[in-house]
Amino acid sequence: MSGQVNRREFLQITAGGAVCLAGTSVFAGGARAAGSALVSPGCRKSRVKVARIYMGTKGGLWPTPKLSFQDEIRGYEAQFAKFGSEMADVDFVVDDIITSTEGVSRIKPRLQDVDGILVIHLSMGTGAILNEILGVGKPTAVFALPYSGHEWVGFGGLQKQPIGAKLECFLTSDYSQLATAIRPFRAIHHAREAKILNVTTRSFKDYADQMKAKFGTQMKQIDLDTVVKAYEAIDNKDAEAETERWMKGAQMVIEPSRKEVFKSCKLALAFENMLAEEDATVLTVDCYGTMWDKTIKLPAYPCLGFCRLNDMGLGGICESDLRSAMTHIIFQGLTGKPGFISDPTVDESTGSIILAHCLGSSRMDGPNGPQATYKIRNVMERQEGVTPQIEMRVGQAVTQAILVGTDTMLHFTGDIIDAPVGIEHDRGCRTKITVKVDGDITTLWKNWSQGLHRQTVYGNIRKELGQFCRYTGIKLIDEAAPAQV
Repeated sequence: MSGQVNRREFLQITAGGAVCLAGTSVFAGGARAAGSALVSPGCRKSRVKVARIYMGTKGGLWPTPKLSFQDEIRGYEAQFAKFGSEMADVDFVVDDIITSTEGVSRIKPRLQDVDGILVIHLSMGTGAILNEILGVGKPTAVFALPYSGHEWVGFGGLQKQPIGAKLECFLTSDYSQLATAIRPFRAIHHAREAKILNVTTRSFKDYADQMKAKFGTQMKQIDLDTVVKAYEAIDNKDAEAETERWMKGAQMVIEPSRKEVFKSCKLALAFENMLAEEDATVLTVDCYGTMWDKTIKLPAYPCLGFCRLNDMGLGGICESDLRSAMTHIIFQGLTGKPGFISDPTVDESTGSIILAHCLGSSRMDGPNGPQATYKIRNVMERQEGVTPQIEMRVGQAVTQAILVGTDTMLHFTGDIIDAPVGIEHDRGCRTKITVKVDGDITTLWKNWSQGLHRQTVYGNIRKELGQFCRYTGIKLIDEAAPAQV
């Protein structure tokens, strides 16, 4: 066998064909405006580019001198086929078996544009090959079954070297980790293609330039006139239908009048059209700042519109919080799920932190997940406007994080132990969850910095978040853990 053989050619030569993946994206199905090409985990216009490299040597004695590359690759093909829709947005633009460093040299030009490299370790004797792959400088995940070789003894040391700065390793017999390995590649891809619209009169050019340079994410300033024109362009019949949908779906409509709900629904439809017009993914509004003074005012409160965008697999972010917008995009790329922005308060007696806000998502499991029950309320602090009060899932593991600058990610994990939604709990914002923290609550509040807002996502994604941070040169800090050196 030569040093580099296309995987499909290899299987065709040796056994007559390969298994093809099919299906619809697990994140697909998010609503979009007619003709829109929105980019998000819910509505994708482009695909994640991954190099899948099967790495082995012809003379490797482990796992066995009788190793059949054909059988090994077929086994992996069967595992990838089981993922179905979870891999449907992935193109394996390089899909080869590599048996020598010369083989890596031949495919290097094809590795320049990939989002990440997935290396599947087949046999021992591959150290030099892996070093050559890492020399490309792309995020690289190595998947190694038990008995695949002895190279694992050097992986930890390799990660500490400059050449291994973007190396993650999966030493496991759990084939589902193949999909986990690709999720950070997806997050990198979507951060690069994302576009954030910020409705504000304040300048944010320096931050926008930093995010563009670091992740490729675009940010554009939008003025009030653009919002008003988009609002006025919405057909009242469409806004009335949206109003009926929200009110019919609610457990209760407590404070707002139908007229107020109508105005918020009309603005919600305008938000979607604004994203479609700009081919953008996320919208944020300076709703407590420059868009809510005596001379400049939005046509309605934006909270319901933000919730609707989050439910669609896009992003609605309050208070022009660009850090939360970036964290939201990363969460969506890693999990396909939206974040929940919150203002927290601490209860040391239960080792918990209460996360509250008048903005949420009724589809915290993603756009194709179940819809949580909700009430239609006014905004607590203003005692006016419209916002859905979401009842989140008790017992659910969560991860909270915030991206700080270009090189730090603060985070902690925990489990939801309460989700108070009754009128008797009308303190703080409308939607709230009590999270029992993994770690020490006192350590968490003493370590707290960078203001109130964080983003919370369903699931303990510490591992995936760590991979993303390693690949992008970000320091991941657990706020509930003892001080880290």
